Amino acid sequence: MSPVARDAAASPKKAAPRRVVTNSETLDGSWDRKLSSGRVVPDLTLDLHGLSRETARALLLRRVDSAARNGARVILVITGKGQTPGAQPADLMPGVKPPKGAIRASLPRWLGEAGISERVAAVRRAHPRHGGAGAVYLILRRAR
Repeated sequence: MSPVARDAAASPKKAAPRRVVTNSETLDGSWDRKLSSGRVVPDLTLDLHGLSRETARALLLRRVDSAARNGARVILVITGKGQTPGAQPADLMPGVKPPKGAIRASLPRWLGEAGISERVAAVRRAHPRHGGAGAVYLILRRAR
């Protein structure tokens, strides 16, 4: 056995590298169980599919702000599935219809903007009864 292989075999298990906790990992297990089983009843449902990106973004910002001020915790945001998974929104010329799935592709960027990112504790895919892959739950931070 080579010295390198012997050292690797004899050394104790190395600690896993530290993971950076992202916005989407801030919920405890009970929240994740409720969300994945579909037992959560959203405080607000926001249907964005069929809107232009500009209209959808403005509506999302207004509704998250209003919901946070009113003490809501769970918002169901319906984006629609789109036809092309992972489609990236392109800068389009005025009057050109956005590609299918443009709102869904833009949502992560919108959620990272100032004014909304501080209010959202986590984002999870919706249960099939609430829209599945075409929708997400936004879990808002508790008011302090």
